[in-house]
Amino acid sequence: MYSERALAAFAAVKDVFDPDDLLNPGVLVRPRPLDADLRVPAAPPLRHGLAFSYSGDGGDFSTAVHRCTGVGKCRADTTAAGGVMCPSYLATGDEKDSTRGRARVLQEMVNGSLVTDGWRSREVLDVLDLCLACKGCSSDCPAGVDMALYKAEVLHHAYRRRPRPLSHYSLGALPRWARAAALAPGAVNRLLALRPAASLVRLLGGIDRRRELPRFAPRTFRRWFADHDPAPGTPVLLWVDTFTDHFAPEVGVAAVRVLEEAGFEVRVTDRPVCCGLTRISTGQLDAARRVLRRGLDALAPHVGAGVPVVALEPSCAAVLRSDALELLGPDDPAASRVAEATHTLAELLARHRPQWSPPPLDGVEAVAQPHCHHRAVMGWQADERLLREAGATVRAVGGCCGLAGNFGAERGHHDVSVAVAETALLPAVRGLAGGGTVLADGFSCRTQLDQLAGRRALHLAQLLASRLPRREP
Repeated sequence: MYSERALAAFAAVKDVFDPDDLLNPGVLVRPRPLDADLRVPAAPPLRHGLAFSYSGDGGDFSTAVHRCTGVGKCRADTTAAGGVMCPSYLATGDEKDSTRGRARVLQEMVNGSLVTDGWRSREVLDVLDLCLACKGCSSDCPAGVDMALYKAEVLHHAYRRRPRPLSHYSLGALPRWARAAALAPGAVNRLLALRPAASLVRLLGGIDRRRELPRFAPRTFRRWFADHDPAPGTPVLLWVDTFTDHFAPEVGVAAVRVLEEAGFEVRVTDRPVCCGLTRISTGQLDAARRVLRRGLDALAPHVGAGVPVVALEPSCAAVLRSDALELLGPDDPAASRVAEATHTLAELLARHRPQWSPPPLDGVEAVAQPHCHHRAVMGWQADERLLREAGATVRAVGGCCGLAGNFGAERGHHDVSVAVAETALLPAVRGLAGGGTVLADGFSCRTQLDQLAGRRALHLAQLLASRLPRREP
């Protein structure tokens, strides 16, 4: 920009006022070469032994974490515009809790200059501790950083074949515990209602003492469906996730009613299925791969016959649409077919029943909390369009609910979980008129609203089903 003569003049002025060259050395005066301080990804690349494929980064974890170039959008409050990233930074204001801060520590880990203990480095585990794995950065970050994926990879290596945090055994294996509780849900609920028993469960499970333990449904959705007489129509497979099956079967019942009203014949897999979400979020990726493979095998006969899949829990839909391709590889035929076949409820209705009109929602004023994974992976546009065309007035809230699966339940995370909820969600719900509706498809989001705001939130399926004509007995 400046000639040698101009630079010499700058230097003469600077030498008068700053003879010791303390201010901005090597910038305008006697500047260092443009390429003197460029940072480049660590060499050699980190490609071997990874759990995820990182197909967009050439299979290289080092290239993936060096996506972050320090733009710092993760430090901005984008919740008013419907953004999510980065909820923990908005709660704490600490750079280490931003996506950029975490990415920088991971960059130092792979190049080994400042962080020297690799995957098990205390600096790495500390900086990832308050990451909610919300996936907001994967869509909000201009460089496409996916910190949820990187965190799962780090936890996988840090604790592989080693003792894990207690919450990994309790919350990470939640589907297994839920299936066991389903043998006698009433007895389990009565036991958990006793303060000493609940305290012991929290202690052994690494769960914060201020967290209420969820109650198991007296009758699982799959047991209800076994007694249900399906309506004829176009086949659709309902992915029965752990949360719908064991904790909120009423969501599944509502979805069946909506789907049958739209002309579908609802089917479920012959045996219980799981996408491995809780294993992924706790970094138990070998187990997640096995669980996911069994789930895909159960879907194969249906997907192979051209039957679409509808997933009610957004995080499970996101695993089938995105994480499965990373965990099993983008060239895995089963993962690719399932990813293409999987829909949210709103997507399914829009793509496979465009002629179907939802029940009128005139007069409905709602605050909606789009699940973070829903917004990041699938996008919330189909839901927004369906609600608007049905006549509802809906305000979609940005940010995260703060519970984020296992995060907000873990010991040591409760205060940050509440602070994240206070960023956007709780103020929006408090400002909703008494007769207003709160929409939240995610089980975590509904649980957080129930425990922190005392508000019962509805899944989209429940809202639609509530406006359908009553069936004659």
